[in-house]
Amino acid sequence: MSIAHNKKLVKNAQTLRKNMTDEEKHLWYDFLKKLPFTVNRQKNIGNYIVDFYINSKNVVIELDGSQHLSEEHEKNDKKRDAELNKLGLQVIRYTNDDIKKHFYEVCTELAEVLGINIEDIKIEA
Repeated sequence: MSIAHNKKLVKNAQTLRKNMTDEEKHLWYDFLKKLPFTVNRQKNIGNYIVDFYINSKNVVIELDGSQHLSEEHEKNDKKRDAELNKLGLQVIRYTNDDIKKHFYEVCTELAEVLGINIEDIKIEA
């Protein structure tokens, strides 16, 4: 499915791809990059840039830092998720702490959502 994007965000998305957080790098290099389908990093969708996007599964994966715990960020995240859901996308959120402390569990859950066997992916914790 082709989803429109805000061309004004392209440069920002490119910058974010070059400057991923440690948690984004960990999830990308140690799990997502090994999946049997295309995963886009810092993908521009509509008026948003999502952390990871799997077009063939209509899945968005977001990694949230501690700033997302504020009431304002939670409200904005709910609005953003609702708008992405309207496009037919499932949004899955994890905290940076989830990646740091429960990496294998995160990968196992994602594998289940994506319909793949976790044993087929060599995960490096």
